[in-house]
Amino acid sequence: MNEKILILDFGSQLTQLIGRRLRELNVYCEIFPYHHFPEPDESVKGVILSGSPYSVMDKNAPEVDLTGIKGYIPLLGICFGAQYLATHYGGAVHSSLSREYGRAMLNISVPESPLFKNVPSPTAVWMSHGDSIDALPESAVKLASTPDVQYAAFCFEGEETYAVQFHPEVYHSVHGTQILENFARDICRCQGDWTPSCFIENTVDELREKMGREHVILALSGGVDSTVAAVLLHKAIGKQLHCIFVDTGLLRLNEFASVMKSYEEMELNFTGVDASGIFLPALRGITDPEIKRKTIGRIFIEVFNREASRINNATWLAQGTIYPDVIESVSVYGHSSVIKSHHNVGGLPEHVPLKIVEPLRMLFKDEVRRIGLSLGIKKEFINRHPFPGPGLAIRLLGEITPEKLAILRQADDIFISSLKKEGLYDSVWQAGAVLLPVKSVGVMGDERTYEYTVALRAVESSDGMTADWVDLPYEFLRKVSNEIINKVQGVNRVVYDISSKPPATIEWE
Repeated sequence: MNEKILILDFGSQLTQLIGRRLRELNVYCEIFPYHHFPEPDESVKGVILSGSPYSVMDKNAPEVDLTGIKGYIPLLGICFGAQYLATHYGGAVHSSLSREYGRAMLNISVPESPLFKNVPSPTAVWMSHGDSIDALPESAVKLASTPDVQYAAFCFEGEETYAVQFHPEVYHSVHGTQILENFARDICRCQGDWTPSCFIENTVDELREKMGREHVILALSGGVDSTVAAVLLHKAIGKQLHCIFVDTGLLRLNEFASVMKSYEEMELNFTGVDASGIFLPALRGITDPEIKRKTIGRIFIEVFNREASRINNATWLAQGTIYPDVIESVSVYGHSSVIKSHHNVGGLPEHVPLKIVEPLRMLFKDEVRRIGLSLGIKKEFINRHPFPGPGLAIRLLGEITPEKLAILRQADDIFISSLKKEGLYDSVWQAGAVLLPVKSVGVMGDERTYEYTVALRAVESSDGMTADWVDLPYEFLRKVSNEIINKVQGVNRVVYDISSKPPATIEWE
């Protein structure tokens, strides 16, 4: 990799979106915890300081040594990063009890600044902070303000150090991508040559060098991530890759057979294992979502380890882990809250003697799809909606039983098939049905019923970090609801989930 931008993560949930926007501009970047980043070499063209849930006024606020960076390499501070630059170089910041959160109009006072090239004034930006900058460092110059924030953007004279109080990485900042492009292209002078073909070429070379003649085992899930990882590894090491596709009994209707056929067409070296008779009994009586996930993860490891033991010469385990998996499971602060556990994050138990390789770990979902298409995987497979590793277990709230799974599979199949039939599937990022653990009274014919409720979920997103519900046509929802109620025994009510992420998550558990 010839050039990159380092992003120092202070714990903001938006840090990964900064990287996401840079990748959209074909600018390679890497994200590191603020307290553990590599010493910049000649490949580092710029550094970005992220936002943070902490205040710069906190006693235990994050601190970073910018020696050799500030004044030497182009630097951009965002939100907390801007406040950090202000306080640590002679300015002043005060904390307010009321956070400024939401849309604001940015008035640019120095339009000739390279940071604001092709950005009109005023322009809408997104604020999310509790601290405000009262005074700039002596060597700093104000670049922009809002009606409520005097120093919304500033720079340091004589060096390529910039700071913005708002979040250019979110879509609500109308010209935020342009601002990031100005920093990456004009200030950092990045060429923007990071493309899928570049990623594939570099990754294949790295995998060949790392694996050598050693054999690799990969657990296929039937999803896009593990499949792209498999094809990428296959391209690098061929038959040294051994794939295992486990049917947990929690897959969608007829999914095991259809995915097996796809893998045969891809000429992958794989084995299909029906382990539904192991998973379902182990989940009996469990209702807590975290315990479900961990139980599935534990059983999966047991089944996988049994199958892997039959491959005598394997020394590596490959996983289809992607960035959102990592971010939602691990925080820059070890003690902070984890949104949910992911079955493919965190490594293996000590008794499993395999090294881990995760070729997609630094990619967002849409980037994985771009890589997959460049690898020649069929578009209809690549465009499949994301499906959670624990499968239908986290879309079936409460205890998992074969009867409830049958109900959920039928309802889900009707929903997904209808989306495809009506030409709506590709305009939805992820969709599925959820079986709720409640029954309600209904009437069918002349009889009273007391049956389950199915919730339909469809969201639009670009990377899974944030998502909004899709405004599906009422007529479509009416048809799907009627078909589910008429054809799926045990359901008498269908509802549609109109919650966004955040505050909700895409999956219900």
